[in-house]
Amino acid sequence: MDQNKIRNFAIIAHIDHGKSTLADRLLQITGTVSARDSQEQILDSHPVSRERGITIRLSPVTMHYTLTANRYTLNLIDTPGHVDFSYEVERSLAACEGAILLVDATQGVQAQTLSHLAKAKKLGLKIIPVINKIDSPNAKVEETEEELRELMVETRQCLVSTKIYHISAKTGQGVKELLEAVIAEGLADEFSKEQ
Repeated sequence: MDQNKIRNFAIIAHIDHGKSTLADRLLQITGTVSARDSQEQILDSHPVSRERGITIRLSPVTMHYTLTANRYTLNLIDTPGHVDFSYEVERSLAACEGAILLVDATQGVQAQTLSHLAKAKKLGLKIIPVINKIDSPNAKVEETEEELRELMVETRQCLVSTKIYHISAKTGQGVKELLEAVIAEGLADEFSKEQ
């Protein structure tokens, strides 16, 4: 397979912003996991992760997806959300060329969001900003979008685009479009590692 058909990416987020749920939806959309075999927090296989509902160690998974007659290999490295596991986050991000920056529409940008974004910036990753939980009655989508835009200007982070994706990882709304953005929205060249 051509190197430019491979995407290595992570999802970075504050704890409880829906990172594991988004990973579950990506696995389902790509057919990596069938509906029959699906369970919540598929990549959180560690007993403590499952018990507490938090990711404590990185978990890589390979997915395949066809877009415009091209088959892509998508390597997702699921990162811990909690700042106490920053070493695992750094290991995850070091293996990637880009990251989905996931922010909960009910909580906005949080401390761990800033910490993980700083690590991604230091490593020169391309960032796709995403607002999650837009289906929640407590969602503050416009406020969260403004926070994200200000954050990106402040950190001078190089966005893949000016678009901020709006999704519900829980229902799957907008997730297919986000997956296709990982492939198509300026990442084809940016995500190709020179060998």
